[in-house]
Amino acid sequence: MNGRRLARTDRVDSATVSSSNAEREKRAAAEAAAELVEDGMAVGLGTGSTVALLLPALAARGLEIRCVATSPATEAAARELGIAVEPFDRLDRLDVAIDGADQVAPDGWLVKGGGGAHVREKIVAAAAERFVVIVDSGKPVDRLTPPVPLELSRFGLAATLRALGEVELRDAPPSPDGGVIADYLRPFGEPEALSARLAATPGVVDHGLFPPELVGQVLVGRGAAAEALRLRR
Repeated sequence: MNGRRLARTDRVDSATVSSSNAEREKRAAAEAAAELVEDGMAVGLGTGSTVALLLPALAARGLEIRCVATSPATEAAARELGIAVEPFDRLDRLDVAIDGADQVAPDGWLVKGGGGAHVREKIVAAAAERFVVIVDSGKPVDRLTPPVPLELSRFGLAATLRALGEVELRDAPPSPDGGVIADYLRPFGEPEALSARLAATPGVVDHGLFPPELVGQVLVGRGAAAEALRLRR
């Protein structure tokens, strides 16, 4: 199975939410998150379809803010809307980071990385005083399941794939930093144990499991409104 490429780019089954409802719910969560941003803040902007809905809501507020983006696509979209984006090396901390997620567990563990930018997304989330996750109602789950996105070093890729086991390379562009995007497919129990195993495997740049201690708040769109998800800490 190692090395077989996937054409599929949508990594999460949201069959419980129709596409039109999901779009409306993402928009509700994104607009609620935009209201949390205040003048003078340093803001981390995530990547993906929900963040694409955040950007117009943020631009409409006309705030004086400093932003960093987790992908070239987000940076370009933000600049088009007049949102100031600067290199991350000019800031050593952020007031808030806002991003989507593919899965949200009841205890706050996340799976992220459907867009292949999870390494930068994790760096930005860790640098923020508050990390706000915005999702539609199909993303909260009872327990996390595969696939778990990976970014892998191209050097020694075959050896890394052998060490990891059930991994498939994704038919997708490289990460923003040139890494190979793949997905870990083996069922797992405790995300903490899998997180540690993946992080300890040479050749894994990082993975899409985000621990609860990074997560400040999860805003879930339900219908036309958003609500804060109560996490079991």
